[in-house]
Amino acid sequence: MTKNGPPGGVESGAALLPTGRPSRPLPVLVQDGAPAGVDARGHAGPLSLDLLLEVLHGSGLLSAAQAHEVRIHAERRRRLIERNRTLEAGEEAAVVMPAELVASFALQTPQGTTLSEERIQQALAQATGLRYVRVDALKIDARLVVGSVSHAFARRNSVLPMAKEGGKLVVAVDDPFAKEVAVNLQARTELPVELVVAVRQDILRQIFEIFHFRATIRGAAADLGEGLHDIGNLEQLVRLGQAGEAVDGDDKNVVRAVDFLLGYALEQAASDIHVEPKRDKSLVRLRIDGVLHTVHELPKIVHHAITSRIKTLARLDIAEKRRPQDGRIKIQHKDIEVELRISTLPTAFGEKVVMRIFDPQVLLQDIASIGMFPNEYEQFRRFVARPHGLVLVCGPTGSGKTTTLYSALRAIAQPTLNITTIEDPIEMVVEAFNQTAVNPRIGLTFADALRHILRQDPDVVMVGEIRDQETAQNAIQAAMTGHLVLSTVHTNDAPSTIARLFDLGIEPFLVGSTLVGVVAQRLLRTVCMACRFETELNPDQMRVLGLDRRPGERFPVHAGAGCALCRDTGLKGRTGVFEVMAVTDKVRRLIVDRRPTDELQREAVAGGMLTLREAAIKKMALGLTTFGEVLRVTTDGEFR
Repeated sequence: MTKNGPPGGVESGAALLPTGRPSRPLPVLVQDGAPAGVDARGHAGPLSLDLLLEVLHGSGLLSAAQAHEVRIHAERRRRLIERNRTLEAGEEAAVVMPAELVASFALQTPQGTTLSEERIQQALAQATGLRYVRVDALKIDARLVVGSVSHAFARRNSVLPMAKEGGKLVVAVDDPFAKEVAVNLQARTELPVELVVAVRQDILRQIFEIFHFRATIRGAAADLGEGLHDIGNLEQLVRLGQAGEAVDGDDKNVVRAVDFLLGYALEQAASDIHVEPKRDKSLVRLRIDGVLHTVHELPKIVHHAITSRIKTLARLDIAEKRRPQDGRIKIQHKDIEVELRISTLPTAFGEKVVMRIFDPQVLLQDIASIGMFPNEYEQFRRFVARPHGLVLVCGPTGSGKTTTLYSALRAIAQPTLNITTIEDPIEMVVEAFNQTAVNPRIGLTFADALRHILRQDPDVVMVGEIRDQETAQNAIQAAMTGHLVLSTVHTNDAPSTIARLFDLGIEPFLVGSTLVGVVAQRLLRTVCMACRFETELNPDQMRVLGLDRRPGERFPVHAGAGCALCRDTGLKGRTGVFEVMAVTDKVRRLIVDRRPTDELQREAVAGGMLTLREAAIKKMALGLTTFGEVLRVTTDGEFR
């Protein structure tokens, strides 16, 4: 397809029909040879291909030649479909909307970017004076959707009620010219309607997920003999929750509802799923980028069925509701096997279930991609390439220690090595490792398992956590007898890990002779690339971070304005910050002499170590994170 320039003999301002006959001229205001845009606010009727091409040409996104060829190809496609497709009685041809059709050609704009459906919808919004929105699944009020429109109406018109703002119902549509939709909705809801423009597939995806999930929940509750006539009416859900016994966990509607929850959580890149019983309802919350979001409210009547289904999948005792239980589930999602660790806990209103998601694409990353700077990466790679010694990773719960250890083991795994892990519990089953779970109920602790594993001819041993003196002594012994041992310790920074080993009763000379290196880490939320903008630190912020500022000097940084993609937080995704301390000869002498932590830190910094605060500031200076995130994850009561 021609990318630019009008076809020969055709005037630049005229559009062509597929037959070659000129149609009415494109209503484009030309200023210095460039289109100034189209104001289509007065147009009535649904969006047509001709009108869309006028808007795109008027917005400077398509040339007249490109618009002409889109018409030709669209007409050829229509004729081909009509010639090759014989419809059965009652069957309808698949509808391809104008925006989807134009986007399918992957045309290049004059600015050198691909004309995507999102960019097309943005141009339509601008031409009609409406807002463009990205559909954020976590911001959609499902009760509002099902209470405002029927499934058939929403799907037929590609319409999604988003929220109530200022007494108006904000409704996302893909066709801003379908005015009858607003009129119909206003009559249905008795609320003024404000249309906003969104991508059709995003709207349809949310319609499918909301109505299908609600239908499964409604079906489960209806098995009690009392259907849910209005899933958005919480008072009605409370009454249903007081009637009869809960449905069975094998009910097909419950099975589908749980499958939906698991798939939805994986699509949203959640790390945890919480199913929490309350007095008159249950909440489903997802932890995304370290923050919990409420995504569904369930009728209390189906809570037991949902938890029973999850416990069945995890091979837990569904009759036991008074004691906590732990289990695991492996599911397949888009050809990837994902591990889920299940934990149940009795609470005041019933059993709470938390599912921790171990996505191999996150957990088994390449070491180079977990967020280390080049010097830190090279140093850590040398740690784990050693034939023997002790390597420790420290940080609080949820700081990414498991990801770092699994990534290190994956990097060194090969058929010539026997890699054995001791975990509590096994985070994710990896065929290349020999993995053992501790079980204190039968006396299999970290220390006991490590003692037995040393008789299994290991080359590399990963101990999930050094918690007590016996485990620490066994790990040191293993490192001294020709094994590479990797483990974690709960300390705030790398130098203080040495003091922790001393507290566990390990002699300084043993620590000095076996310890190869220590890695402390945290997880920083990163700036959303879709809405980030440049700003700068003010003098107070620089002073808090301990940065010197000369008169007139700027410290440019980035922040997020907040958009649908990042759920108005300005932050999306996470990256690690690391403090990598190598045990050099000088550091080893300080360890053997049992010198204070401050001296160890000064020596490590003199040898090139970045502290957690310095590494976080460096990432902020590179535009990857914000001042608030640096302060949040590196303030441990000290400023180093």
